[in-house]
Amino acid sequence: MVEHDNSYQLLFSHVEMVEDLLRGFVREEWVSQLDFKTLEKRSGSFVSDELKDRRSDVVWRVRLGQEWLYVYLLIEFQSTIDPFMAVRMMAYIGLLYQDLIRTKEILPGNRLPPVLPLVLYNGTRRWTASEEVYELIASIRGGLEKYQPRMRYLLIDEGGYSASELESLRNLVAALFRLEKSAELPAIRAVLENLVDWLKAPEQTSLRRAFTVWFGRVFLPSRAPKETFPEFRDLQEVRTMLSETVKGWTEQWKAEGLQQGRQEGRQEGLREGQAKILMVLLEKKFGPLQETDRQRIHAADSETLLKWGERLITANSLSEVMV
Repeated sequence: MVEHDNSYQLLFSHVEMVEDLLRGFVREEWVSQLDFKTLEKRSGSFVSDELKDRRSDVVWRVRLGQEWLYVYLLIEFQSTIDPFMAVRMMAYIGLLYQDLIRTKEILPGNRLPPVLPLVLYNGTRRWTASEEVYELIASIRGGLEKYQPRMRYLLIDEGGYSASELESLRNLVAALFRLEKSAELPAIRAVLENLVDWLKAPEQTSLRRAFTVWFGRVFLPSRAPKETFPEFRDLQEVRTMLSETVKGWTEQWKAEGLQQGRQEGRQEGLREGQAKILMVLLEKKFGPLQETDRQRIHAADSETLLKWGERLITANSLSEVMV
């Protein structure tokens, strides 16, 4: 997982990847007003000690008119969806603001810069967690609602894009998504040919190297875990290997992918059944569930659902079950 995180961080430490991510997957009007020539990555010394532990997070900034827009990119590889992601993002953005104030980039009397909290998720299950922190807070009345925090993050759920939608984009991030969704050699070769063509300029050497590292240390080992791969020096070497060496892997990839898909399908079906039974039992005992509680149950893994089911036997309240 560390290798996976580091490789993604390396990819999204390149201005071309961040520009393609914003242009291709943030489909809002204000994106056209960004001055992408001003895109700059913030150094590790810029963020606070708490944020330094977020190895897979990347912070960039870009001019939007006269203001800087900060882009906080959180890359989420967990197979278990975090139902409180909105709270995590709110905390990270708060730390980022504190650091801007501490380093005197924002002086008293000046406004804080806008931030785009962006979650990039590549898990097999579709994302179900709430994207707005306010939706996770219990319903309140009598005016208290105006004191509750509001912050929404922008979710990019890689698995939510169709193959045809990704293929229509001449976009480096779309190419990355296509590769991760590809299970057959011809599709992988086609995307690799695109990358070789798109990244041939001398000034793209660093990004080309980042993709090469990702292929050798993350992508190919995930497709053929029993194989040993050399340290590739360039995408051309990856292309040569895929053309000459791995012809016998295709059936293995298909078989392993089919087996994994069946296993994941069985596990997902079991988890969904657990969730439905738990919700029925909870409502029988405590009455109708709030939407935030339903979201937590839908996002929970089988082990968590089992623990909640065991607690239900002796619990006197919903909070005792879903600790």
